[in-house]
Amino acid sequence: MKEAGLGIGGRYEPIECRSRHKVAIVVPYRDRKDHLTVFLHYLHPFLQRQQLNYVIIIVEQSAGTPFNRGMLMNIGFNEAQLQETFECFIFHDVDFLPEDDSNPYTCPEDGRPRQMSFSIDYWDNYKPTPRSHFGGVTALSTADFRRINGYSNSFWGWGGEDDQLFQRVKFNNLTVVRSFDEQPLLVHKARYKTQSHQKAQPNPDRKQVLAEGNVRFQIDGLFDLKYQRLNLQFKPLYTHLLVNIQPGPIKS
Repeated sequence: MKEAGLGIGGRYEPIECRSRHKVAIVVPYRDRKDHLTVFLHYLHPFLQRQQLNYVIIIVEQSAGTPFNRGMLMNIGFNEAQLQETFECFIFHDVDFLPEDDSNPYTCPEDGRPRQMSFSIDYWDNYKPTPRSHFGGVTALSTADFRRINGYSNSFWGWGGEDDQLFQRVKFNNLTVVRSFDEQPLLVHKARYKTQSHQKAQPNPDRKQVLAEGNVRFQIDGLFDLKYQRLNLQFKPLYTHLLVNIQPGPIKS
């Protein structure tokens, strides 16, 4: 990968042309080393074949508190902006692998965030997920992510943060699009394979937090993000952030 032009910190920019898109791939992470190894060795060549200017940022949550996927996404966004300017962000689960090179990892238009992983192997053998599904792999312009105040920081444990992200998008009058919406015969190119893993225990409070979320859209997210950066390393295949986060009182 180094010979192909991959720079330290998982940073790549094509030499033979100027990419039209500068993308940050943010991956929330904890205790999934095997998945991460496969993900990195698979996704780098995939992104390079699309001649993208990109970086892969792995945001790892330290032990001691329930996993908070939404907050890790917000942290990745915030820390990336401290390094350089990106036009858009792709928020990417570590176990999802795009199957076809034609699946574009380019930046979406402002006002039109893209749901990318809507055709998934485990979902009824690639049957498209419901239109309200907005998770797994999603792409938003930097301006749109700021506009919706990012993810909620209030979901500790599995589930809920993607559903509220969709609510935030709709609340701000953004239109969720899918790859190949205008070319339905090519929908098979947007398929994703998932690496097998044990399903996490659902958060029993997620439905209540989700139901109350609309009164906190403006104050729960990037606006009130608090975390402790324990370490920042620019590794050969990715930028690694280790952070400590703690639950706080839910604002209303």
